[in-house]
This record gives sequence, structure tokens and C-alpha cells, in this order.
Amino acid sequence: MLYPLKFKPRVKERIWGGSAILKKKGKAVSRLPKDRLYGESWDLSSVKGDISVVANGMLKGNNLQELIEVYMGDLVGEENFERYGLEFPLLVKYLDCNDRLSVQVHPDDALAEERHNSFGKTEAWYVVDCKPGAAIYLGFKNLELTREEYIAAVAESRLEELLNRVEVHPGDVFFIPAGTVHALGAGIEVVEVQQTSDVTYRIYDWDRVDSEGKSRELHTALAVDAIDFEADADLLHKRYMLNSGGEATVIRSPYFTMKLHDVAQSKALDRSMLDTFIIYICLNGSLRIIADGQEESLAEGELVLVPAQVCDVELHGDGRLMEVYVANE
Repeated sequence: MLYPLKFKPRVKERIWGGSAILKKKGKAVSRLPKDRLYGESWDLSSVKGDISVVANGMLKGNNLQELIEVYMGDLVGEENFERYGLEFPLLVKYLDCNDRLSVQVHPDDALAEERHNSFGKTEAWYVVDCKPGAAIYLGFKNLELTREEYIAAVAESRLEELLNRVEVHPGDVFFIPAGTVHALGAGIEVVEVQQTSDVTYRIYDWDRVDSEGKSRELHTALAVDAIDFEADADLLHKRYMLNSGGEATVIRSPYFTMKLHDVAQSKALDRSMLDTFIIYICLNGSLRIIADGQEESLAEGELVLVPAQVCDVELHGDGRLMEVYVANE
């Protein structure tokens, strides 16, 4: 019988990373060297070479793809299984941005399929914590910027002056459709939810070099065709101040739905009509989740995957929870 599933985090060294992930993930990453820069924890993934492995219960040691192969629609939902097969449709990460990330863009589904036999990458960020004055870069200041003006600015090393800088606060949510130029700034920790894709076009890396004095590869030419110069400028950017026990749907897109719940003591959720897996992520506090009578605890930063066959979910404790799933049409 399926139950709420936890997974082993897959931690990645990054030139822009820090030490927060070691603290956030605790015992799960206790064997990692303490003197490295860790920028990403892939907490739920079906990316080839980085498929998540179950960390709890009778299925411990099995990877996510193996589970989908055996349980199919019972795990991910019938329509999701028909559409995605053995590939889980979402990738969830925890990012510690001790320094600025590169300025980048991701292709949409059509371009990613053509070039990489991959899905595109639409994503969202939830700001868990940040230093005062921390900011991201999202789109361009000039909403009428043309392809030709962009190419000229890149050639003349003027890209930074075109970028739209947005100061962030804990609790902010940003929706980043494929084709949007973006970068996370320094001093920010985020939960990132995205389509399952590892295709990134790096446009600018702040003239940064590694310990050997080498610059990272840029993908300037590839990026031009991926940028959506006619994108809707009204990107989702809201800070949700929920009342105790409140909830809000913050993103509803073809790729995923994201909700936030503030839990005080207990809360019951009926998910019988969804026919989809549900990912629950504890953003702060500590919680217990009971799914069809089976219980699992969630500490801050932990994630659990609730199978599609589960109908009733109870939340107990005190904290904020993110709920993510792929809604069926």
C-alpha cells in the first residue's frame, strides 16, 4: 500500500552556493564535507542521473522512476501517467544563493523538444529567507525592448543595465514562465518548483571566474531564440500574508498549481477530486501529515509526496506548508 513518501536530497556544489543547505537538511546530508559551497538540494527529481530515492517506509531504497513503473496512476494520477509516462513532471529544489546566480533563460516546450528532446522549463520561486535589500532580476526594465536592442546590449556588455531588479522579502512568490530572462541575487534562500528539465541557457555570469580563473560557459546564441520578447509583463509577484489557518492559491498554470497553507493546530483537506500526486513542503515550523490514516512528520525544509490514490489529508502542528500538484484539465 502506498503512503506519504520522503526522499533523500541530492545536494549540488555551486560556485554561488553557501552553507545553509547543510543546516537546513541536517542528518540527511551530515556526511558531506563542510568546507564546500552547496547551492542546490534536489529534493524531488526524475532527471536522468539524479532520480530521487525513497528515504522512508517499506519502499525505502527504491527510486521515483521505479515507483511510477509499478504503481503508475495510483502514484501520479491516471492523466499524469498517460501524459508523462515514467517521467515525474516536476522538479523541486532548495537553493542557497550566497552569491548571484548567472543571468539565464529557459526554452519553452516546443524549443526544448526541438533542441534537446526535453520539456521546457517554467518555474516558480518561494522566498524562504533573505538578507535585507536582497533582490532578484526578472525580465527587462523596458517592456518594449526589441530583439535587436537586446543583441546589441549583449555585444556591448550592457546587459546588466537592461535588467529589471526586484527587491524581495520572505514569503514572496515569483512565477517565471519559460522565455523570461531572470537571475537570483545574493543572500536569498528559495524553494524552486519547475518542470522536469535541466536545460538552461546562461547569458551573463557577472564576469565571475572559478578557483582556477576560468569563466563558465555562456550560451548567448542559443538564448536569443528562447527569449520571449512579447511576454506578458504582469508576472505573478505577490507577498501572501495568510491569517492563522488560512490558505491561498498563488499559482495556477498548465504546468503546476501552487497553494500555501498556514496551519494552526489542525486542518483537514479533501483531495478526492484531484486525481494527481500532491507534494507538501514544510516552509517553516513543524507539522504532521496524515494521509488516509498513515502519518509522517515534516520539519522545516522537508518534503513529502502524497500518492494520487489518497483522498483525505490532515495537517497537524504549527507552520506554513506549500502544496504543489499538476491539475488535470
